[in-house]
Amino acid sequence: MPPGATDCHAHVIGPFQLFELQDDRSYTPPEAPLAAYRNLLDTLGLERGVVVQPSVFGTDNACTLDALAKHRNRLRGIAVIDPSITDNALARMAGNGIRGVRLNMLFRGGVSMDYLEDLARRIERFGWHIQLLLDCRTLPALAPRLARLPVDIVIDHMGHIPTSAGVDHPGFKQLLRLVREGRTWVKLSGANRISVEGPPYRDTIPFAQALLDADPTRLVWGSDWPHVAIDGPMANDGELLDLLQTWVPDERQRHLVLVENPARLYGFGD
Repeated sequence: MPPGATDCHAHVIGPFQLFELQDDRSYTPPEAPLAAYRNLLDTLGLERGVVVQPSVFGTDNACTLDALAKHRNRLRGIAVIDPSITDNALARMAGNGIRGVRLNMLFRGGVSMDYLEDLARRIERFGWHIQLLLDCRTLPALAPRLARLPVDIVIDHMGHIPTSAGVDHPGFKQLLRLVREGRTWVKLSGANRISVEGPPYRDTIPFAQALLDADPTRLVWGSDWPHVAIDGPMANDGELLDLLQTWVPDERQRHLVLVENPARLYGFGD
């Protein structure tokens, strides 16, 4: 991996004796503590990581903030925030390494999309973005709302669309349009979530390369460790990282995806 290579999507979960899961959740994950994630980064040769608040903790960001506090130079974070949060609390989060807020349309425990515009206005002053976990087949209806937001948008897992839908699906084509317009980022991640063929996930290649053709400066890579809420065999993180070389065969563009784009999006080096 090149210096500064970044995993832009992972979750730190537990230990549960310190950080309790909320009752209203869609799944119950195993513990995935900070030490295990740090070991993953070291094993893969990644210098930096982005810890994304999982839905199982709701709007209690204590576990995510604890990870950031222990690795201020190495980690950044994405929070899930209650709409009633104060400006002072948001400012403290910004100082502790939070760089965006997540809205989750696929699992319980998040914040309703009803608050999308309000949250965007609240976070604009910090230079944060809105991160969306959604199925991009819903994007044609949602795109007009996104276009009016004062902040950038980050879409998880290549739009979380099953590969069986095809790259010509109107929702995926809408995602490509959003990327080309320059206000939307996409995470090249979740191959095991969207593939219908399974390992080595070759059916994901057309989707990744269509996004690359749209704009390589708006893409980042993520491991999605520890792969929560997945039925079936567990993905191998080394194989997922190796897949990036197939998705993005040009070395210069891979450097963008792994190093330069994450540094710009998450403020590494600030």
